[in-house]
Parts: sequence; C-alpha cells; structure tokens
Amino acid sequence: MLKSKQYILIASVGLLMVILYNLDIKGLIKPKEDRGMQTTATSTPENVSDISYKSVSAISKEMISASLVSDIEKLETSALNESGSELINLQKQIAQKWDDVNQPAAAAFAYESIAKSESNYNNWLITGDRFTDGYQNFKDTTATAGLLNKAIEAYNKALEINPKSLDAQTGLGVAYVTGTQNPMQGIQLLLGVVKEEPKNLKANMNLGMFSMKSGQFQKAVDRFKTVLDVKATPEAWFYLGTSYENLGMKPEAILAYQKSKELAADPSLTEFVDRKIKELNN
Repeated sequence: MLKSKQYILIASVGLLMVILYNLDIKGLIKPKEDRGMQTTATSTPENVSDISYKSVSAISKEMISASLVSDIEKLETSALNESGSELINLQKQIAQKWDDVNQPAAAAFAYESIAKSESNYNNWLITGDRFTDGYQNFKDTTATAGLLNKAIEAYNKALEINPKSLDAQTGLGVAYVTGTQNPMQGIQLLLGVVKEEPKNLKANMNLGMFSMKSGQFQKAVDRFKTVLDVKATPEAWFYLGTSYENLGMKPEAILAYQKSKELAADPSLTEFVDRKIKELNN
C-alpha cells in the first residue's frame, strides 16, 4: 500500500511541474566537471530536427502584433543587404526586438549571428542562454531538439574561450540532462559547479528539479533550501512544498506552498495552492 502511494506521489510531480510552467512563473530555468571529464563534452540530442531562423521566427511572429512583426521584418530586409559592422548592428536590433516581446528562440538566432561575427565569451554565453530559454518554452515542441543542440554548441564555444565559466558549465549541464543520452554527464557538470560555488542558484535549482524527477525528494529539499537562502522565488517555494509533500511532511509542505502563493500573486496558482492545502489538511 505504501509503495503504491509513493508511486502516485512521484507521478504527480510531473503534473505539478506542467502546472507551474503554464502559470509562466519565471526563474527555472539551470558546472564544473569532475577531474576525469572534459569541460566541453560533445554529447548532443539524437534525432535533431532541421531548425532555422526562418522556421522559428515564423512561429514566433504568430505570437506578436502585426505592427511588431512589420518592425522586425523591416530590420530583416535591411540585414539582407548589409555586411560587417552594419549587419552586426542590425542583428543587435533584431535580437532586442525579439527580447522585448519575450521570444527567446527567435532572438537566439540573432545573438548567434552576432557571436559568429564577434566571437567572444559574452556573446556565446547569451546565445546559449537564449537557446536554452527557447528549448524550454518554444511553442512548437518539434523544434526542441534543434534548439537544445544549438544551446550546447553555444555553451561549448563559450567554454573554449573561458573554460572556468560556471554559467556556461551550468547551461551545458542542464542541456545534457534534458535532452541527451548521457544525463549523468550533465549531473556531474552541475555537481562540479556547486562544489566550486555551493550557493550557485541555477545549478542548485536544476539539481533540485532533477532530484524530484528521480524521486530523491530529500535531496531536492536540500537543494531548494539552498536556493531560497540565495533568493526567495515562488518556484523554489513551490517545488520545496512538493518535495515536502512527497516526504509526508504536511505542515512544512503547507508553509512552503503558502510562501509560493504569496510571492507569485497569481490567481491560478492561488487557486491551485488553496486546493492543495485543503487536501493536505484533510
């Protein structure tokens, strides 16, 4: 009976994650390797679909107003006839336009173009971060593998320039865990980050998420507590509450859920948490 109940609780984690993502609560978002691993490992997602700016921007344009689409297309047309510094300037404008309307997948291609022309650590890191936001949030899930592979490529470029970058290692680690056949390589990268920087927010947040997915809820609790020591966010409190719930720690779960509700101030989350607290009190 106990095992059956545990399986149900573990399965519920996936549903709770979907609910939180749909509420658009930000901040999840995600290493220094062990001594036997290369910093810029080469694992990539299998069955990577062809992906291009044209296909991604077409979908992204469906999400914004016609006037904003017109502004972006004017810049795109101008970029076709330019090169050198003027082309880079136009790509920066295009990237900013996409950032302004929260379309990171499309913005990522503009940042990638900039990074190819001005290859430096910061340009490749922001490219990786935008592709990461893209594969985590893009409307068309068939593009996920392609966007994830692009993120891996960008982080590896950043690490070629700055091998000690914890931000690039974290992004790379999350990508490996999320979409390759070698998730342990990603876990090791993230563990390396927190060994180097124990309070690293992104690495701890993602290690907590991965602990939840594997049913290691006490480890998840420890990770989310570390995150909350650095920054109190609604998603960290929410996942802490979920972890406590799965450990049977009802009072602690209720408190964490309440904190999440207070910080998020989202009607949908408030409704969900109120139902959850009512269930836990019964």
